Amino acid sequence: MAETKDLFNYDDSSIKSLDWREHIRLRPGMYIGKLGDGSAPDDGIYVLIKEVVDNCIDEHMMGYGKQIEITIDARTVTIRDYGRGIPLGKVVDVVSKINTGAKYDSKAFQKSVGLNGVGTKAVNALSSYFKVESFREGRVKAVEFEKGVLIKEHKEAGSTESNGTFVTFIPDDTVFRNFHFIHEYLDNLLWNYCYLNAGLVITFNNRRYVSRNGLLDLLKRKANEDELRYPVIHLKGEDIEVALSHNNDYGEDIFSFVNGQYTTQGGTHQQAFREGFVKTVREFYKKDYDAADIRQSIVAAVAVRVQEPVFESQTKTKLGSQAVSEGGESMKNFVGNFLAKELDNFLHRNPSVADALKKRIEQSEKERKELSGIRKLANERAKKANLHNKKLRDCRVHYNDEPPSKNKEAFIEYQNKATIFITEGDSASGSITKSRNVETQAVFSLRGKPLNCFGLTKKVVYENEEFNLLQHALNIEDGLEGLRYNNVVIATDADVDGMHIRLLLMTFFLQFFPDLVKQGHVFILDTPLFRVRNKQETIYCYDEAEKQAALKKLGGKPEITRFKGLGEISPEEFGRFIGDDMRVQPVILEQGDHIQNLLEYFMGKNTMERQEFIIDNLRVEMDLVEEG
Repeated sequence: MAETKDLFNYDDSSIKSLDWREHIRLRPGMYIGKLGDGSAPDDGIYVLIKEVVDNCIDEHMMGYGKQIEITIDARTVTIRDYGRGIPLGKVVDVVSKINTGAKYDSKAFQKSVGLNGVGTKAVNALSSYFKVESFREGRVKAVEFEKGVLIKEHKEAGSTESNGTFVTFIPDDTVFRNFHFIHEYLDNLLWNYCYLNAGLVITFNNRRYVSRNGLLDLLKRKANEDELRYPVIHLKGEDIEVALSHNNDYGEDIFSFVNGQYTTQGGTHQQAFREGFVKTVREFYKKDYDAADIRQSIVAAVAVRVQEPVFESQTKTKLGSQAVSEGGESMKNFVGNFLAKELDNFLHRNPSVADALKKRIEQSEKERKELSGIRKLANERAKKANLHNKKLRDCRVHYNDEPPSKNKEAFIEYQNKATIFITEGDSASGSITKSRNVETQAVFSLRGKPLNCFGLTKKVVYENEEFNLLQHALNIEDGLEGLRYNNVVIATDADVDGMHIRLLLMTFFLQFFPDLVKQGHVFILDTPLFRVRNKQETIYCYDEAEKQAALKKLGGKPEITRFKGLGEISPEEFGRFIGDDMRVQPVILEQGDHIQNLLEYFMGKNTMERQEFIIDNLRVEMDLVEEG
């Protein structure tokens, strides 16, 4: 009986204090968001790089160091800055003790990105190897760690190196399983740092990044200049910079930054910009235009500097600050007043731009009114269909659910897993439906090949029942704020028909919901082409090279099965390919890729360029036959 009673004892011995490294390794999501394998831009391996670079940027903003050098060799990352270097007596503390840092004094780091150096500790704890060298005033101090455990502390020594820090780390593959770096994601990250710090030079694997015109350069890179309705408006003030224009794409394309931090999920500053822009435009034209018409097709960037910014999570993707400084002006007034003065002045001085903006707004208004009738009918149809929508097999947890106050961070981590598979035909959707995780994985089944919607207006989204139901399943009719799934995964066969369906779906998303792709929500599912097995082991192979490696490993004469389509894979097997180790390829728009040009090339009339590309790149894939 005494033993049973002990179970319910609550005394000093019941309280366990985790040390800093245990805490980070036990709850990595609190520090770096989702773990991932590198296939999404917000995966943890990129956050690790960002946390180290953020510290370099803070030094640059303080006026120390104009260059940052980054290399990635396989899985090893090195980052060198030329700031002041960590004080030599505190190198161990700064990278391995929580609440050790120089950023408590808001005068020294008033408008910094990092706070208290938590980020560097997270990188240390989540790396299988971590080394930091601090060069300062002709001396150097180096320390080495494994998974946050100090393994070697070098004695302070003389050095001829310039001041600064040199960090080397290898992400821990027991935390980030099967990870790989996608350089396009880093490309975007580094360009953003340069746009926000004009004159800063970053080199990455010997490639040079530098911007002279800040957000103006960003917009020129992100938008197709041929499609801009008027030249980019570029406005700068104290602690705020704005660049904006309109194009012909659907949706809103707004990039927002705080203290050099790219806030992918926006926040109070982005909302203040959206509201301030609408208010200024209405007052300038003295017309009560609909807010959606004013912002339709906008492409803009807004950057603010804020004293001690408050973010909604450690990964700093959404700003929560209501004011620009403690007891200072509200964010809404700060951004709104800037636009009311500077944008209004600009439009008065540039009547041709003011006229082009007016025409773009009125075009959006006309299109919206033309759509309203058909939209109403389509939405009524969709509501009826939703009651018995056989196309959608939903999951329980959604990306847009309101997190509970209890265990909020853990719930958000779970929400990030919300995935919808878009499949072709009943056989594939049957396998996925039976093997999926019903908590976080939904399935939407296509009837066949969707319509090629290139060159069509948004009317088709409502007229085509399948597109309308898909739009409602994702909940993206009015933008991404209500997006129900973080990951939209196209799951088709790896044959010609499957490839065609992929293209048609991507055309639909790029044409009418480009933000879904731009913000990294769309993926292609990789499924194995071969199963190689003997009595002891089964290996699934995703290409010919993996198959040959499996044959070599198993030896003898193992059984080889080639999967022709998803429907041939049993539900029990399929469950292994859509679990935690799911292989997906993100759909990425690279620098210089402009949507309408891309769609014209791939989905427009049968152009000579496309024919020539196909002829030049045509490959016949043959199975290698093992010599017996």
